[in-house]
Amino acid sequence: MFEGSYLGDNARIADDALLECGICWQVYDPVEGDPVWQIPPGTPFGTLPPHWRCPNCDAPREKFMVIEE
Repeated sequence: MFEGSYLGDNARIADDALLECGICWQVYDPVEGDPVWQIPPGTPFGTLPPHWRCPNCDAPREKFMVIEE
């Protein structure tokens, strides 16, 4: 796991949290959703389907890190 990662615990992620892929730096913004995976805007990272992966590099969701503001 990456340092600062949510460590697979969805309860540690706020619904409005931005998460960044630790491989390619793609940002998942719940306000925007993910058009590649047909995830509607307003979908929190913690509620993404288990099969969801980075739309840019195909990294698993466990590689995403919460962006601290």
